[in-house]
Amino acid sequence: MKNMNRIDRFLRLLLGVALLEAAFFWWAGAPRLIAYAAGAVMVFTSTFGFCPLYRLLDRAGQQGQAPTRVVRMLAIALLLGLGLGGSYASHLWTRKIFVEDFNAMNPFYKQTLFLSGKGEREKAIANYELLLSAYQKFQDKYSAYQPLAIRRDGQFSADLSGVEGMLQAVNAGLRSGDLHQAHLDLEKVRPVFQELFKRNGFSMLSVSLVDFHDAMERMLDAAHAKDAAKISALYGEVSDKLKAVEAEADDAEIVAIRSSLDGLLALAKEGKQDLLAAQAERLKSSFIKVYLQRG
Repeated sequence: MKNMNRIDRFLRLLLGVALLEAAFFWWAGAPRLIAYAAGAVMVFTSTFGFCPLYRLLDRAGQQGQAPTRVVRMLAIALLLGLGLGGSYASHLWTRKIFVEDFNAMNPFYKQTLFLSGKGEREKAIANYELLLSAYQKFQDKYSAYQPLAIRRDGQFSADLSGVEGMLQAVNAGLRSGDLHQAHLDLEKVRPVFQELFKRNGFSMLSVSLVDFHDAMERMLDAAHAKDAAKISALYGEVSDKLKAVEAEADDAEIVAIRSSLDGLLALAKEGKQDLLAAQAERLKSSFIKVYLQRG
């Protein structure tokens, strides 16, 4: 016997789907198990219109009038939007966050590699210590949780442990030993991550695009604030990030990003503040076109 009204059933179904999506895409460990269980209960009770707790409380829901066709269509659209749209967005964003977390530690690696290659031991050590801290956070997070994009990668955990071993192995060489050999040993980390991204459907282009995006956003904010001086100050950093993108691909779409970026700098130097926002939108649009297709 049903003891839930239509609104109650629909809200439970929405909440159940949301919990199942969160468990599948976003959570790990105990929170994932709890969300799966709660989501399954919500969907089950909604489907059959019966809640055992309501029965214990001797509560019977009033069904009320049947919803109109328009209301039913809106409800279905909302449910599909949450189920399909939410799944697509979760997959996209968990991939993006994974790349962002990688990019958060990667500069420390590149600087340690660069400085050790130049023989600048003290600066290399300073960046190495930052690298160790950043990598520990990355490893802790992704040892416990894997986004869908890498969940089927049986080599992923071994790669994380392998990179940890490589980083620890260069410690003595960086601090007081053969700095050149430490540099060569540190080089071995790069192909591990390159292969990891490759076999999981990422590309180094996607990594470079996300890295460029974070710097570009600050330039866009300056453009909308009509701050020409800040645009000029940021250009060097943003341009360097774009060069990393161009090293991976330099077709017409990437050229369009460069053209929009350089056009924004030109307007800033010419003092045409009123045109900065429109040019910033062109830059953003050219980036989004590439990112959605290839990021």
